[in-house]
Amino acid sequence: TMNEKKNQFLLKKDITFLNHGSFGSCPIPVFEEYQKWQKLLENQPDQFFKKELWNAIEHSRVSLGEFVGCTQEDILFFQNPTTAVSNIIHSLNLKMDDEVLMTDHEYGALVRAWNKFSKKQNIKIVEQKIPIAVESSEEFVENFWQGVTERTKVIFISHITSPTALIFPIKEIIDRAKKHGILTIVDGAHVPGHIELDIGSLGCDFYTGALHKWLCAPKGCSFLYVKRTHQKWVKPIVYSWGKDGNDTSSSQFLQDFQWQGTRDMSSFLTVPYAIKYFKNYIYPFRKYCRQISIDTSSRFVSLFKTQAIFSGDDWIAQMVSHPLPINAPENLADILWNKYKIVIPIFDWQGIKFIRSSTQIYNDSSDIDLLMRALKSVL
Repeated sequence: TMNEKKNQFLLKKDITFLNHGSFGSCPIPVFEEYQKWQKLLENQPDQFFKKELWNAIEHSRVSLGEFVGCTQEDILFFQNPTTAVSNIIHSLNLKMDDEVLMTDHEYGALVRAWNKFSKKQNIKIVEQKIPIAVESSEEFVENFWQGVTERTKVIFISHITSPTALIFPIKEIIDRAKKHGILTIVDGAHVPGHIELDIGSLGCDFYTGALHKWLCAPKGCSFLYVKRTHQKWVKPIVYSWGKDGNDTSSSQFLQDFQWQGTRDMSSFLTVPYAIKYFKNYIYPFRKYCRQISIDTSSRFVSLFKTQAIFSGDDWIAQMVSHPLPINAPENLADILWNKYKIVIPIFDWQGIKFIRSSTQIYNDSSDIDLLMRALKSVL
């Protein structure tokens, strides 16, 4: 039952949590595995950091590689996609007036990071407008590709967007970019555990994904895939001991990145267990959760009398963003929380206010019923 599923999580019982997308939520068994690693570390920190850590982190890379479709030598663990992408940005060798192309649906914090970098390096950031509602992937690709010029050196694109919760048809874009010698960096923060992912068949140059969101790993657990040919020029922002340290990896690339001074890597070491847990308890309900999101979308349409931002269900999975009506109160998120104990984010995107609902296994349609009743009473 739904309650049994909710009892597997640490979430408070009296709240309706419709924001799995922002920070995820860690199931109790996964959290206990995480704490087991933390205790192991504290029992013998010296032994742990010098010896035990290295086999354990390799085991995590191997499990994750099998899960996301790449080899373990090409995986780095980072605490979040923001840090991972910032590291790529600072390794890029871009010249004055080079262009970086992205959509206008990208994650705000990273758009900001690119913009800061562009001022420092005198390069140009192009945010190609992807009009909503999105209809066909062909149209999407054509539209996006209009932003490419002979100066485009990098394409940065979300696999699933944060503000608009859309699944972008990135494969065609990666294929085209390859033909034109343009680097592709994919922000897949919302992807692992949410939709199928096979990095090898995508063929992108870089891919980052959060594991603490839909895979339900502990917080501060994300990865960066770097294609082998780029590993000689991608350098860490934070240098530490590298090959002079205790890392037994045969790869200088891994040695350069894995030890960034003393830090708690327990969340990274929980990954094999989190994947196993996901496959047994979360994956079987993915279709069910997605169906709730699709239903939520049509209920938003009839309640708000505003258009959905996509046509055809292929554009969304377990998360849906919908434009709010003009008369929605400024502090809607606060009202929903204070009055109804509903946790749901409201975004400002391109001058429009959006409400974004996420569905995970601890949710069911009664949560959406409550949301709709609450929204009706407020509007």
